[in-house]
Amino acid sequence: MKKTSTLFLKLTLLIMVIPVLAGCIWIVPPLAHDVSTYIDIPALHYVLIIGAYGSAIAYFSTLFQAFKLLQYIEQQLAFSSLAVQALQWIKRFALAISALYACNLPIAYIVAQADDAPGLIIVASFFVFAPFVIAVFAAVLQHVLASAIAIKEENDLTV
Repeated sequence: MKKTSTLFLKLTLLIMVIPVLAGCIWIVPPLAHDVSTYIDIPALHYVLIIGAYGSAIAYFSTLFQAFKLLQYIEQQLAFSSLAVQALQWIKRFALAISALYACNLPIAYIVAQADDAPGLIIVASFFVFAPFVIAVFAAVLQHVLASAIAIKEENDLTV
C-alpha cells in the first residue's frame, strides 16, 4: 500500500481522537452532574464517569492498535502474526467498550423514565451495539488474516 494512503488513514485516526478527548474534558463532568439530579443514589454518577472514561481509554487504545496496524501495512508486514495480534487487541477493546456502555444502560433507563424520553434508551443502545459490531468485524478479519497467513506459510513450504 502506498505511504500516502496510510498517512491519510493515520491522520484520520489522529483526528478521531479530538472529539472524544473534548467530550471527556467538557461533556462528561457536567453530564454526570446532571444525571445525579435525576438519581437519588449518590454514588451512581461515579459509575457513569468510570464507564465514560474507561470506554475513552479503551477507544484510545483501539486507535493506537489501528495505528500500529497501519505501520505494519507500511512495513509490508500486513500478513504477519503482529497484524493478527493487533486485530485481537482491537476486538478486545471494542468488546470492553460495549460492556462498559452496557453497564451504564440502567442509568440511561432511569434518566429516560424521569425525563419521559423513551428514545434515550435507543440512543444508549446504539453505544452498546456499535462497538460490538466493530468487535465482530475485527474477529472476522482476524480469522481471515490468520487463515491467509497459514495458507501463505503452507505455500512457502511447498515451493
